[in-house]
Amino acid sequence: MNYEHAFVCGNPALDFAATLRARRTVGFEMFGTPDRLDAWFIESGLVDTIAPADEADVEQAREVREAIYALVTARRLGQEYDEETLDRLNGAARRPPATPQLTRTGRRTEATAEQALSTVARQAVELLSGPDVPLMKECENPECTRIYIDRSRGMRRQWCGMESCGNKFKAAAYRARKKTAPRAAAD
Repeated sequence: MNYEHAFVCGNPALDFAATLRARRTVGFEMFGTPDRLDAWFIESGLVDTIAPADEADVEQAREVREAIYALVTARRLGQEYDEETLDRLNGAARRPPATPQLTRTGRRTEATAEQALSTVARQAVELLSGPDVPLMKECENPECTRIYIDRSRGMRRQWCGMESCGNKFKAAAYRARKKTAPRAAAD
């Protein structure tokens, strides 16, 4: 398994929505193949094993992902939900979800891509109708479009994650200060 997906948003539905990176610029697609979709479901911890997805599963996942992103954005901005987008999310949430099973060695969840997608859609429904709505923020990196749950003290978190966006901005600010410091001292 390739562990390349990031899980920094504080909610699996938000992490799922973040699989299209840099939406405002180049739009880097994390679900380029069925294998990448399968990897996300396993790496997220929603399932332990998954039946191999196909191209139709990838297309469905992308549609649900975009519905989640649109609904989360509308909710954050206090806008009305688009009916077609609501129908897309609710349709996915109505399908049978991944169901954990108790085994002799513990819990195990085996699923199809459709079941795993239903589980993500249900988590989006819970998020958008729950107490974490006021905690949703968009990353302050202009190139990043991740939305995350800010549970920091004082709700002062600015970036989706330090490894991804925070360190870039802190390093750039440090370089800018170092670059101007010698000039200021010489004046």
